[in-house]
Amino acid sequence: MYPQILAESTPREPGLWRADPYLERYTVPPCGSVTFELFADDTITVTDPEGAQAGELIVFSKDGRAAPGSLCNTRPRAATGFQKILVSNEASAQQVAAGLKRRNINAANAKAIALFGPDADAGSTHRYTAREDLLCIVCAPGDAMRIDEQAPPTALTVYVTRSRDRELTEPRLPDPLADPRLELRVDKCTADHFTVHAGEYIQIIDVAGRECSDFLAFSASGLDQGKERPIDMTTTRTLMGSAYPGPGLYSKYFDRDMDPMVEVVQDTCGRHDTFGLACAARYYEDQGYFGHPNCSDNLNAIMVPYGVRPRRGWEAVNFFYNTGIDDHNVLFLDEPWSRPGDYVLLKAMTDLVCASTACPDDTSAANGWNPTDIHVRIYTPEKAFSRAIAYRMTPDAETQLTRETGFHPRSSQHTRNFAEYRGYWLPTVFNNAGAIEEYWACRERAVMIDLSPLRKFEVLGPDSERLLQTVLTRNIRRLSVGQVVYSAMCYPHGGMIDDGTALRLGPDNFRWIGGDDYSGI
Repeated sequence: MYPQILAESTPREPGLWRADPYLERYTVPPCGSVTFELFADDTITVTDPEGAQAGELIVFSKDGRAAPGSLCNTRPRAATGFQKILVSNEASAQQVAAGLKRRNINAANAKAIALFGPDADAGSTHRYTAREDLLCIVCAPGDAMRIDEQAPPTALTVYVTRSRDRELTEPRLPDPLADPRLELRVDKCTADHFTVHAGEYIQIIDVAGRECSDFLAFSASGLDQGKERPIDMTTTRTLMGSAYPGPGLYSKYFDRDMDPMVEVVQDTCGRHDTFGLACAARYYEDQGYFGHPNCSDNLNAIMVPYGVRPRRGWEAVNFFYNTGIDDHNVLFLDEPWSRPGDYVLLKAMTDLVCASTACPDDTSAANGWNPTDIHVRIYTPEKAFSRAIAYRMTPDAETQLTRETGFHPRSSQHTRNFAEYRGYWLPTVFNNAGAIEEYWACRERAVMIDLSPLRKFEVLGPDSERLLQTVLTRNIRRLSVGQVVYSAMCYPHGGMIDDGTALRLGPDNFRWIGGDDYSGI
C-alpha cells in the first residue's frame, strides 16, 4: 500500500476574519483606493490579480509625516496617481480624504512607493513589513478605458497579516461614511439607547459578523405626549408588501398610525427579520436556560428613562437575523449572512428615541453561537448618501454597493421607478407612457436600453480563439476582425450559462459581453 498523503486545505480567497483573525483582505477598486492602519511588525502583501495594473502605496506616520522608508528602502516618487484619485468623484477617494482630514494629515505631502506597471504579470506581488505604526493607502490609478482599447484599469488585492505578538479581539471597523455626530458601542449581550433628529442617519454595524441586533424607534413627540408609537412590523409589511423594507421605493418602516419612522438607505447584508419578537426570557426558559440575558429585558431596562412601559417580548426590527417562513408555513432560523463590518444605514423621518441591542443568544445559530458587539454611528443631515444594496460578484468576493449608470442623470428626469439589477439602478418604466406603450415602441419603432450592468470580459492571448470556440455555440473561427456575433455560453451537457455577444477586435483579441458574472469564471 502507498502511504496516504493529505493535502492541507487552503481557501481560494483568504482574508475572512473568522477563518484567520490575523489575516485581513482589502480590494482596491479600479481608479480607487483603500486605507488601513499597520502596526509594527505587521506585514502587507499587495497583489495584481490580472496584471499590468499600476499601483501606488502611500505611507504616513502617526504624526502625519510621509514615511515610505518605514516600509521599504525603495526611493519614493511623486504620488501623482493618488492625487488624481483624491480629486475624483470615486466613492473610496472621498472616504480616504475624510479619513486623512480626521487625522490632520496633509495629502499634499504624500510620497508613493510604485507598485507594478504595464509589464507586470498576473498574480505579481509586493511584500513589506512595517517598522513602526503607520497609516497606509493603496491606490489603483488609471483612466476609463476607451471603447477601442483592451486594457481597463483593474482591482488590486491587499492582504494584511497582523503580528501574532499582539492579541486581536475583533476585526477593524469600516471607515465612517462621513464625520459622525455620535459613536456608540453596544457591548455583547447588552442594549443601549440614543436620540436622533429628523433627517439624521443611523448606521448599525455588525462588528465581527453574524450578530443580530434588535432595533426600536419611538416617535419623540409621541413619548412627550405619553403615547408609545414604536415601529410596527405588521403595518410595515402591509404597506411595503414585503417581509422587510430595503433601499429603493419600498424602503420605510411605519408605526401603527401609518406614519413613516425610518427609511432604509443602504444595506450591505440584505437578510433580516421582522417575523419574530426580540428574544425574551420565555424563549430561554422553554429551553431550560433560566435567567439567561435577553434582548427584551435589556430593552425594558434602557427605556425606563423615557417612561416606556416594559413588555415581556418586544416587537422589534431584528437586523442581520436570518429567519423566514418556509414552504410549510414554518418559521425557521439559520446563521446570519452578515460579515464583519456589514451595516444598515437608516434615515430618520422624524425625531426619534431609538434603542439597539447586541443579541445574547448563544443557544442557537442566531449569532453563530458566539455573541459579539454592535456599533452605532449617527450622521447629521448635511451628508447625502446614495441608496444602495450590497452586491457580490461571487460568494467570497468583496461587497459592491449599487451604482448609478452614466445614463442616470437623464433617465431619472423621467421616472422614479428604479430596480436594482446586478449592482446598478435601472429604470423599470417611464412615467410619460407606460409599459404597454414601451412594448409597442420596441416592436414597431425604436428604443434605447441602458445595458450598463452587462458584464464585459477582455479575452486576450494566443489561446483566446480556442477558449471562446470551446465555451460558445457559434463558430468563432469564422469571425473576422471587427465583426460581432450573438451566441450562447453552455455547460458541456448543453445547459445554458449565459447569452451575449462576442467581438473580435484583433487576431487574438476578443471581448465577451454577457449578463452573468459566472461567464468570467
